[in-house]
Amino acid sequence: MSTAFRTDEILKRAGAVGASYGFTPFSVLAAAKKGSSSRSPMPEGFQMEALDDTAQHVAAFLKQVRDANIMPGLGQPLFVWHSNAAPGRTAPKEIIIQFHAISAGRSIADAVMIRAMRALVSEITKTEPVVRINSMGDKETRGRFARELGTFFRKHGAALPADCVACAKNDVFGAAEMMIGKETTETLPSPTDHLSEASRKHFEDVLEYLETTETPYELAPCLLSRGTAWSDTCFEIQAEGVRAWGSRYHELAKPFLKGPLMSSIGGVLRITPPAKATVPAMKPSGKPRFVFVHIGDDAKRVSMKMADSLRHARLPLAQSIGVESLTEQMRLAETLDPQYLLIMGRKEALERSVILRERATYAETSIPLDLLVDRLKQVG
Repeated sequence: MSTAFRTDEILKRAGAVGASYGFTPFSVLAAAKKGSSSRSPMPEGFQMEALDDTAQHVAAFLKQVRDANIMPGLGQPLFVWHSNAAPGRTAPKEIIIQFHAISAGRSIADAVMIRAMRALVSEITKTEPVVRINSMGDKETRGRFARELGTFFRKHGAALPADCVACAKNDVFGAAEMMIGKETTETLPSPTDHLSEASRKHFEDVLEYLETTETPYELAPCLLSRGTAWSDTCFEIQAEGVRAWGSRYHELAKPFLKGPLMSSIGGVLRITPPAKATVPAMKPSGKPRFVFVHIGDDAKRVSMKMADSLRHARLPLAQSIGVESLTEQMRLAETLDPQYLLIMGRKEALERSVILRERATYAETSIPLDLLVDRLKQVG
C-alpha cells in the first residue's frame, strides 16, 4: 500500500488517537518503570510457534509488558499502545501498531478498542473505514462450534471442496477459513448460533455500545478467529488497503501477567512504509490542556462520541474511558497536570452538557455539548 504519511506521522497519529481514547504509550510506562524492569525468558512450556502470526505479535508484546513490570491493578485495566517503529531507528519492513485493553472484561472496552482502531485507520487513509464484527464466544462456545463444524464437514463432505474437507480432519477452523476464501459459505455454521449465555450477553452489550455511540459496523458471521489464543469479540477494520484486526483474549495473557486477570482485548494494525529509512525524531507532544473525567456509562458513551470531534478540532484532550473509578481518573488527571478538567456525570450526559473546571481557580462553567468545541477553542 502507499500512504501520504511518513512513519513518524503514523506514530504521531497513533499517539493522538491513543490519548483521545485513554491508551498510554508503552514507552512512557516502561520509562517510568525502568528501575524495576528485567529481561526474562519465555514462560516455561509456552509454544510461540503454535500461535498464529497475530497472536505471536501480541504474545511478544505481553512479554515486554511483563519484563517492564507493568501490571494492571486490581479492578484497574491497562489501556496501552505500542509500535515496533521507534524514532532514531531504521523503519521496519512492516510497521505494527498494537492497542490493548489488558484485564478489561467489560464490553465497553470492546467498543473503545473498535472506535480507537477505526479512528486510526481513518486518519491514516483519510477515508471512512468499514468495521466488521463477530463473536467466537468463550472457551465453551468455541468447543461447541468446533464440534458443529466437524459435523458439518463430515455430513456435507461430498458437496464441499476436497481440500477443505481434508483440512477439516485436523483443523476445522482452518477449513472454515478456506471455504470463506473460496466464497462457498452459504451453509457454513455461524459461531453466534452457539454462544453461551455469558458470551451472548457480552456481544449484545458490545453492539449496543457501538449503536449508542453511532459507530457504523457490519455483522460478519464469516469473520473467524483461529486457535485457542482468541475468544469472544473479533473484528476487522478495512480502508484503502489498510486492515486492522483484533479480538478478545484471556488464555494468551495468563503466562505473562501475575494475579487474577479478566479477559483482555487487543487490536493490531500493519502498515508497509513507503520506503526504508530512519524514523525521524518526533516532537514531544506536551501535556494536554484538557482531561475529560466521566462518571457512569451514559457519560462514557458521550465521551467516546466526542473524542474524534475534539481531536479533529486540534484540541489536545486526554481521557481514560476504561477507568471506572472517579478517584483513579482524578489521580491520572493530576499526573497529566492539565489546565482544565472536563467533567461529566449522568446528569450532564442526560442534559447534553459538560462542566469545564479551571484547575488553578476551581472556577466551573457548564457548557452545552453543541457549543463545546467553540468554547474550548476560546479558552484553549
